[in-house]
Amino acid sequence: MKPNNDVGKEEYFWAKDRMPILSKIIKKYSNNQILSDINIGMCLHITKETSVLVMGLSGAGANIKLCAANPLSTKDSIRDFLVRSNIKVFANKSTEIDSFYSNMDKVLDIKPKIIVDDGGELHKKATARNLSSVGGTEETTSGVNRLKTLSQEGRLSYPVIAVNESIAKQLLDNRFGTGQSTIEGIINVTGVILAGKKIVICGYGWVGKGVAKCAKGMGAKVTLTEVDPIRAIEAFFDGYEVKVLEKVLPENDIFITCTGQTDVIGRDHFDKLKDGAILCNAGHFDVEVDVNYLKSLDPNHYEVKDKVTCYEIGNSRSKKRIYVLSEGRVINLVGAEGNSPEVMDISFSNQFLAIVYLLKNGYRLSHKVYKPPKKLDTKIARLVLDAYGLKIDTLTSKQAAYFTQ
Repeated sequence: MKPNNDVGKEEYFWAKDRMPILSKIIKKYSNNQILSDINIGMCLHITKETSVLVMGLSGAGANIKLCAANPLSTKDSIRDFLVRSNIKVFANKSTEIDSFYSNMDKVLDIKPKIIVDDGGELHKKATARNLSSVGGTEETTSGVNRLKTLSQEGRLSYPVIAVNESIAKQLLDNRFGTGQSTIEGIINVTGVILAGKKIVICGYGWVGKGVAKCAKGMGAKVTLTEVDPIRAIEAFFDGYEVKVLEKVLPENDIFITCTGQTDVIGRDHFDKLKDGAILCNAGHFDVEVDVNYLKSLDPNHYEVKDKVTCYEIGNSRSKKRIYVLSEGRVINLVGAEGNSPEVMDISFSNQFLAIVYLLKNGYRLSHKVYKPPKKLDTKIARLVLDAYGLKIDTLTSKQAAYFTQ
């Protein structure tokens, strides 16, 4: 067995071997040192997949400071490996929210030219400090929504490419990646069997679609709740029950929030849940389940097992137990290892190419949120096809001309 201080390095190579697309991009830009002496500030989940992106950017010449996008998602072995590789990392697995935010300030102290974020928190801080960066990228739906609000209010101080709005990212990362890793997280921390369980998924965006498909594939009885009529119809025609949350609270076993919204399951819902109900969140922030209100109902809450907290609510005659996983934080990263290397290969390739694009074009862009340029999406798609040995047809000249008529 290798010594413990080699664990992070081995995890890095495990991920890198399964990320051929990003490795190909890294090799190209490491050869020409396109990022030479560029300061990049990053706020990402510190996982083995993230280490491949960070080491690749560093290999292409960038100076990097990194902090965690979630107080509980940092993998210590990866953090230690990056530190030994001369990457400045500010992260500690802690529930102390003050240190979580102060680490972001340390990252911004280098006045980065490019800011890479997962959730929008680092961008918000950079905007509050009025940093004149060349540009930034954003990895999540929640973060993109926040940044669009800042842009509409005229408070965004640099252009941002919403990597999350890449079709390849939404389809593969959000849907297939988070779908699988969310179910992995639930099984890892609870050990329950999903076959036969009645599961409610709140939200049928890309993440909700993936979680629903995986839960159904495991034999669960899946019900969807939605506020968007189009998504509700889509869920119905995809074969799921679609109901109002209020009506399904007493009869279901597991509830998974996938919305990016606050108080999806809150003070109006807890007393209607069945005894033993399990609540968890697959969205970026820990606000979808109102854990603070549960704490006020049961100050003596306790951990049944690691990452499973029991809250006893109600009076002595009708007491019930509600279980919350990973303190309401994103279950696929706190309860499992996050999305697979193969999936993050595509997302982080998008990140890398977006960073290069911003360095070349950021000075000419307005301080707004942009979708990734179509040519980047197409480039990623073709790299994916090549990596998997897939061939597709091409239009004939007559067919191409037909589209222009």
